Amino acid sequence: MAIPPSWIVQTGRSIWTNIWHLMMSQLAPPNDRGEYQRPQSEFRHRIDGNKYAAQPHRYRLYVGWSCPWAHRTLVVRTLKGLEETIEIVLVNGDANAGGWTLPKSEHDCQTLAQLYRFATPGYTGRSTVPMLWDTHTYSIVNNESAEIIEILNAEFNEYAQHPELDLAPIDLQDAIAQWNDTIYQTVNNGVYRCGFAQTQAAYDMAHTELFATLDRINELLATQAYLCGDLLTLADIRLFTTLIRFDLVYHNLFKCNRRQLRNYPQLQAYVSKIYQLADVADTCNFPTILQDYYGNLFPLNPGGIIPQLPDLSYLTQLGG
Repeated sequence: MAIPPSWIVQTGRSIWTNIWHLMMSQLAPPNDRGEYQRPQSEFRHRIDGNKYAAQPHRYRLYVGWSCPWAHRTLVVRTLKGLEETIEIVLVNGDANAGGWTLPKSEHDCQTLAQLYRFATPGYTGRSTVPMLWDTHTYSIVNNESAEIIEILNAEFNEYAQHPELDLAPIDLQDAIAQWNDTIYQTVNNGVYRCGFAQTQAAYDMAHTELFATLDRINELLATQAYLCGDLLTLADIRLFTTLIRFDLVYHNLFKCNRRQLRNYPQLQAYVSKIYQLADVADTCNFPTILQDYYGNLFPLNPGGIIPQLPDLSYLTQLGG
């Protein structure tokens, strides 16, 4: 079969490139260098005993299976044993709806965006997960994952099944903060900086920084169990939810293709060890992760083909 005439190729490429940049500017707003700039979360309240007090059965956590930022909160909720204290609402990614849809109508809202506007009339910002919701005041407490996991770790110990577990001990908080800064920029957001880059230079820089950090952590884990020593911390949870998706989606779909997790013996064993902690595996829904990333991120996968699950047997075969 002959390839299409050059004018068809050139015309199609020009049209697709223009449409791609338009869609990406909405999906992943860039700076003037084509680097993805993740917007800041807008709801940043704490459980402080005033407007928002720590009470069982008062708060709901809205999450999506595929979202690594929401996954953090599921892992901490599970490890602390807060399943009977904080309800989970699993929302569904729907590209046709332009975001997350609710499993059932709430306050006449069918989408998470509508629920955001119900709580804050006139709201025009991003309607993201995770989102911690107060059922008493019908308001959004917090939608910043880094802060929600701190809240879950510290503020509901009275009701937790594992109050003795502290994922942010005082003597490790400086080290945790340093790792969080590094991991956020180069790994958690780094994979998105690769996948959502809109110039070659932006992609090359993000790709280099990502693998420099993974190389560094792999070397570190040859001498200690976790990022801050022998104790699991919030920094590890933040890293885990990105790494568990690495071979599944980021390596191919986001062009993070220098190496796979399986090429890092220490990182692979580290992810397996966290995965095998009590009930953490139940927070990992791999088919939905594949479906949402490949099915909903149309600009990165315009054909809409969903790949088969890769071999994830290492999660249950290593360490533990």
